[in-house]
Amino acid sequence: MSTKKWLLVALIAGLVALFIGFDGHELLTLDNLQRHHRELAQWIAENTATAVAGFALIYVLVTALSLPGAVVMTLAGGAFFGNALGLLTVSLASTAGATLAFLAARFLLRDLLRKRYADTIARMDRGIARDGAFYLATLRLVPVFPFFLINLSMGLTGMRLRTYALVSWAAMLPGTFVYVNAGTQLAQIQSLADIVSADVLLAFALLGLFPLIAKAVMGGIRRRRLYRNFTKPAAFDYNLVVIGGGSAGLVSAYIAAAVKAKVVLIEKHQMGGDCLNTGCVPSKALIKSAKVADTLRHAQRYGLESVPVKGSFARIMGRVKRVIAQVEPHDSVERYRNLGVDCLKGEARFISPWEVEVRDPDGQRQRITGRSIIIASGGRPVMPPIPGLAAMQPLTSENLWALETQPRRLLVLGGGPIGSELAHAFVRLGSQVVMVVRSGRILAKEDPEVADFILQRFRDDGIDVRLNHSADSFHIENGDKVLYCTHQGEQVRIPFDEVLVAVGRAGNTEHLNLEALAIEPGRNGTVVVEEDLSIGFPNVFACGDVAGPYQFTHAASHQAWYAAVNGLFGQFKRFRVDYRVMPWVTFTSPEVARVGLSETEAQARNIAYSVTRYELGDLDRAIAESEDCGFIKVLTPPGKDRILGAVVVGAQAGEILSEFTLAMKHGLGLNKILGTIHPYPTWNEAAKSLAGEWRRAHAPAGVLALLEKLHRWRRGNTKATSATKTSWNLE
Repeated sequence: MSTKKWLLVALIAGLVALFIGFDGHELLTLDNLQRHHRELAQWIAENTATAVAGFALIYVLVTALSLPGAVVMTLAGGAFFGNALGLLTVSLASTAGATLAFLAARFLLRDLLRKRYADTIARMDRGIARDGAFYLATLRLVPVFPFFLINLSMGLTGMRLRTYALVSWAAMLPGTFVYVNAGTQLAQIQSLADIVSADVLLAFALLGLFPLIAKAVMGGIRRRRLYRNFTKPAAFDYNLVVIGGGSAGLVSAYIAAAVKAKVVLIEKHQMGGDCLNTGCVPSKALIKSAKVADTLRHAQRYGLESVPVKGSFARIMGRVKRVIAQVEPHDSVERYRNLGVDCLKGEARFISPWEVEVRDPDGQRQRITGRSIIIASGGRPVMPPIPGLAAMQPLTSENLWALETQPRRLLVLGGGPIGSELAHAFVRLGSQVVMVVRSGRILAKEDPEVADFILQRFRDDGIDVRLNHSADSFHIENGDKVLYCTHQGEQVRIPFDEVLVAVGRAGNTEHLNLEALAIEPGRNGTVVVEEDLSIGFPNVFACGDVAGPYQFTHAASHQAWYAAVNGLFGQFKRFRVDYRVMPWVTFTSPEVARVGLSETEAQARNIAYSVTRYELGDLDRAIAESEDCGFIKVLTPPGKDRILGAVVVGAQAGEILSEFTLAMKHGLGLNKILGTIHPYPTWNEAAKSLAGEWRRAHAPAGVLALLEKLHRWRRGNTKATSATKTSWNLE
């Protein structure tokens, strides 16, 4: 803590000590006020200005220091100054004191709490920014809430000082008036309970509902303004209209059908979206073939004879298509129609917040209405504006699967998860792969040591990784495709046969006619969503790649639950999407799996942490499978076993990570993992071993020293013991 903070703590402590030392807690009582009322009233009548100033100063200090006696001081304001002057003095002094307490709490504690509980504080600040004034007014209007707690707790939030002071002053006026008015009748008061009866408390409680009622009214006014240019249908064709048949759309439609809502799903291309047709499913099938090829090429690791891999790329891609066909029924029109979902093929565009027009492949158009609409139109690969790139007929994660001839020389633009996975697969299948990365490392969202570990594996496997290379232009020279890059101020020439572009993804919003709703997507095509996943209108939602911020299939499914439930039941209860525990896996070899905070993120956000590490080379199952490389790294608060984040680098990393993800989701610490039986020998024993490393690092040294003495005493008072050694002759 800084010197200024220590000085403030010392000042507060000194003032509190003076208050106690001079028996302030006994002076500021109702009995004492009544006993000295006559003498004080006479002196105040002769020195009104001085009395008002002194009274206000004492009131400010009592409130700012959260000392007992504020109620008696309020009564005194009415008793000595009357209703008008008393109310004015008390209301201003109480607001000033409350504001000082607010500022002191913010100055002393907010930065500390922000470091330790950054996510919690961030959520509080978002709520305060949205509804803080309403909630503060409610708390101030109901006198059963201790005001000193309100002062201190609000100081820990991000509420603006001006908002806090104004709302506090206005909301405390009714209660202040009641007590000041009671003070004018001081002789008739026998106890503080006489001031506020049960009826008055009930009146205050009802008054406390006023801000919430006002919020609802303001919300209604806001909705009327949003919809004023549109005519709401008298009846709706559907409870829910879902645009897009990918992961987010399918889950949204499934949930709606499961709760017996009438739902329509509109898809203009293929059911299953990117994940089934061009993303997760085909890429993992290709990666498996590449892994088998690598195993055959290095069979000597397993005591077998290594063999040269001679495969037909066309057959490999045929297997990929068969895998897609086998998974396809899970996402088929037939399945969803059997679930009760109406499925339409066509392109949807907005007419109003409740109506879309659907154009089918034959050009026929129809309009359908729904109480709520979900945009789940997915995303597509970004094509960077590099001169000459279009003439190269570039490959992307979408059109790659039409290849039947394996590229001899493959150029990969981008070092993110998609580029890394496919580059590793193709080099293992026998292509010469050059990866061009503009930045200084691959997998930029991972910790540097994780990225460096995978980079070294890439280079060991033959990928020519060019870091800090900026792609300038593409050309065809003497029949050869060539990329020219800039690296450290020099031009670099890279010839290739095919180029795979993997530099990011953009949302599919260009044909939705969002301008009809005055909604403007960002530069990457995604839309800005609220915490309930609504966009612009309370009944229009977005989820999946088109919404971000995580462009994963499992993130899309996670968002879809919130979008569907809020779309169907949002008038009664709205849920805010929860991203606190979001895992992801990059399927290189070894895999990289992560959930929660990385070290880089923790440092950037000033979150205190300690690291526990376990090398997978020590795991028996990894040794048995000759996959004994990689590590697990878990972040925890210093001295605590609560998991802040985990990363696993190694074979089966995605499966190992699930245990840490479950623990984080349900607040289970490393001690719980350590106390759980794990079958031997399995990969998930690594999680228990990591927990054991944490336990050893946090063993109570003092307790262990006492136990050692106890065991020595129980062995008897002997100076030395001799160990009996038995030798075995096995000859």
